[in-house]
Amino acid sequence: MTAKRRSSARYAALALGAVAIGLAAGGWFAFGPGAGDDDRFAQCRAAKLAGGAMSLGGPLDLVDQTGRAVTEADVITGPTLLYFGYTFCPDVCPFDTADMAMATEILDERGIEVTPVFITIDPARDTPESLSDFVGALHPRMLGLTGTPEQVDAAAKAWRVYYNKAGEGDEDYLMDHSTFTYLAAPEVGFLEVFRRETTPEQMADRVQCFAERL
Repeated sequence: MTAKRRSSARYAALALGAVAIGLAAGGWFAFGPGAGDDDRFAQCRAAKLAGGAMSLGGPLDLVDQTGRAVTEADVITGPTLLYFGYTFCPDVCPFDTADMAMATEILDERGIEVTPVFITIDPARDTPESLSDFVGALHPRMLGLTGTPEQVDAAAKAWRVYYNKAGEGDEDYLMDHSTFTYLAAPEVGFLEVFRRETTPEQMADRVQCFAERL
């Protein structure tokens, strides 16, 4: 097995483990308003994950790739895809964010505007400048968000994102992290979670289903 495949398998195992922990704790994935039998988004969901007392998502207090301070009101202005990762990621994040960008392009072709958002879990290295280069290469509408370690940690906790520094040193290290893409919308909040195996076409189809019911 190559190093990249070992890394991908490691991240996948971490992500699945994070889901198991969350569900055992009572459920991370509490859907937005109307998540009962009359849920208008019911047919859009790939799977009915266990709900719980804790909802997924919350306030954001971060900085975008231009250096502008932003909150969730600035970021989630319509259907929004969010992914937590880091620009130094050797393989997983580039693939996942490329898939998110491809899904966004498919939706653009269908006349549905979605905002893709990349939120770093490595603020020590991911400056607004480095994020600008990273997201700019993926999609012209993609936002890159960073902040202080405390701000990033608060955002990750709000979305129940697992992350942990792997290795020592100030520059040469990896970050273990969960690898989900989330869909959210204004007022409704969190809508859906996409696993890594979801193709861009599948993601676009499901996002479209939600968007048409907002």
